[in-house]
Amino acid sequence: MTLTEEIALADGQGRRAGWRGWAALGVLMLPVLLVSVDNTVLSFALPEIARALSPTSAQQLWIIDVYPLVLAGLLVTMGSLGDRFGRRRLLLIGATGFATVSALAAFAPTAELLVAARAAMGVFGAMLMPSTLSLLRSIFTDRDQRRLAIAVWASMFSAGAALGPIVGGILLEHFSWGSVFLMAVPVLVPLLVLAPFLVPESRDPRPGRIDPISIVLSMLTMVPIVYAIKEFAVKGWGVAPPALALVGIVFGWLFVRRQLRSREPMLDMRLFSRGTFSGALLVNLLSVVALVGFLYFVTQHLQLIVGLSPLEAGLALVPGLAMMIVAGLGVVPISRRVSPRIVVPVALTLSAAGYVIIAISTDADSLVELVLAFALLGMGIGAAETVSNELVLASAPPAKAGAASAVSETAYEVGAVLGTAVLGGILTAMYRVGMVVPGEVPADAADAARETLAGAVNVAQDLPPSVGAQLMDAAAHAFDAGVGVTASIGAVLVVCAGVIAATTLKGSHTRRAEH
Repeated sequence: MTLTEEIALADGQGRRAGWRGWAALGVLMLPVLLVSVDNTVLSFALPEIARALSPTSAQQLWIIDVYPLVLAGLLVTMGSLGDRFGRRRLLLIGATGFATVSALAAFAPTAELLVAARAAMGVFGAMLMPSTLSLLRSIFTDRDQRRLAIAVWASMFSAGAALGPIVGGILLEHFSWGSVFLMAVPVLVPLLVLAPFLVPESRDPRPGRIDPISIVLSMLTMVPIVYAIKEFAVKGWGVAPPALALVGIVFGWLFVRRQLRSREPMLDMRLFSRGTFSGALLVNLLSVVALVGFLYFVTQHLQLIVGLSPLEAGLALVPGLAMMIVAGLGVVPISRRVSPRIVVPVALTLSAAGYVIIAISTDADSLVELVLAFALLGMGIGAAETVSNELVLASAPPAKAGAASAVSETAYEVGAVLGTAVLGGILTAMYRVGMVVPGEVPADAADAARETLAGAVNVAQDLPPSVGAQLMDAAAHAFDAGVGVTASIGAVLVVCAGVIAATTLKGSHTRRAEH
């Protein structure tokens, strides 16, 4: 049976889920929300962690970086293992491990142990996300219901990313830094109690053998590439980023070569020959780059230039978060009738408009414009990701849902890293080029002020008021000039995603084509 025939047969079942299926969806949203919040909340706790554990600069970077590195390296492996051994089983193992290690991380006495705990969280986190999305494929076999379920999934993922700053602000205002890890326990315990009763088990009925070589090759592909991007974001061009990227590319070629030659591949490379599957992945990747890149500079602008607290800055983004959720759910009935080749590009046009608003209007008094821009960006990305995620799952047979979901999750993780590295790196470079430090600032302080906007704020606080005000004006001007350039690039990325959607996405809105 061909891949197309397998998919058509599966979608032809059309079995509608009852109350138990929707209850299962609610349970599956718990790890989605937790993992997405965890992606953004830790940065708010880092200053307190630094004071409590006194990590070196390298250890401080690893506290942040080791989790996404391990997560990205293991997603494909865990998705494939879920297909073989059971997606619910892997989800429960991941939830148990994630909650346990998070509780231990909250009381880590040294920076080394906290880094180790974060690495272990990456292992168990890689079990959670592909399992949730692939289980939706088996629970909701009716495509209309599946669209709505995936809209809820995507909304929760986006909501968690935007809620991270708010949750972090609230927790750190009342509790110690360990609270950002302890929150995993009350979130995941209900999952462990309810999932065995509400979530049905699913797996590949004809699982292949485990291929340790493919597992190692997949990790040696993703970890160097993601690390290269992070190195570029922190240190700029040098020997390490290209060398690491080259290592990842070589092992990626070996991984693909092995999958194509294997009778029972860990990842079915036939999926990538389908334009809809590859196109939807690229749309997801570029959308996440745009979203994370926007959050990177808007949070700095709101806190360091407008003067909002972390909690106030998070609350300023709530309207955009709400529009992201509303658009993700609202696009479901539209996508039943209108082709994704039209829906996704139209949605992304709204996101591009949000970036254009930032490009032409960013200054110290632009709070309203920022809120409006994020609302437009959120609307477009919320709608586009709902459609593209559904197409990723619909393009893969149910037996391979775990592997397909893992590839989609990998696109999310790489997109998040690229958003910070590429758009954040460009913004930092533009800031350094455009920053003109007043002559009254001492030389050592001037160097710190030229490095980052946060550095300029710290320096300004120790200077006489008049000189500090001049420095802050110069820093704000340089930063916002960089934001204008970065926003223009972000708009181009979103337009590229729209063009890819218009030329690659298929998937009819009619019932006949689905069956």
